[in-house]
Amino acid sequence: MNHELLTTALSALKGGKTLLYPTDTIWGIGCDATDAQAIERIYAIKQRDHSKSMLVLASPLMLSPALPREAADLLLRSDRPTTVILPAEILLAKVAPNLPAHDGTVGVRVPRMDFCEALLRELGRPIVSTSANLSGHPSPATYADIEEALIQRIDCPLPDDSSFRHAPTGSSRIVKLLPDGTIQTLRP
Repeated sequence: MNHELLTTALSALKGGKTLLYPTDTIWGIGCDATDAQAIERIYAIKQRDHSKSMLVLASPLMLSPALPREAADLLLRSDRPTTVILPAEILLAKVAPNLPAHDGTVGVRVPRMDFCEALLRELGRPIVSTSANLSGHPSPATYADIEEALIQRIDCPLPDDSSFRHAPTGSSRIVKLLPDGTIQTLRP
């Protein structure tokens, strides 16, 4: 892992900046999930409607012990990246009020990538993660697929780095934990 890029990314997040960074799925745009102003900038960068919520990356230590077992299994033991939509209160750090969906839920994913794990550990708070594309445009499979105009709008665009190379998985599976405990698949 490139520790210089980790330090740069951490400094940006702590400073309320937006970040272009690699995730365990695709390249994403992120910020500190507790920073309402940074979240607003991401909506503006992506030209995204506020009715389309964004997910967060979180470490297992950021999840409430009250996390239902079904959701814990999906987040921590799934064989592929999985985002679980849960009540925002399931996160121990209170996210900014403009992040949860209208129903009070937020998508949560626990990444399995050294860079993201280190970033979460050092920041100590969830990180917004949304695909590095304009709303309605294709999600970038690689750094080369990210539109230059988008990169220019982000406060701290990390460069492509050989330490980020991993087998791309594409977008995560998205499921929602319903109040009755059943799981609804929204994106297989």
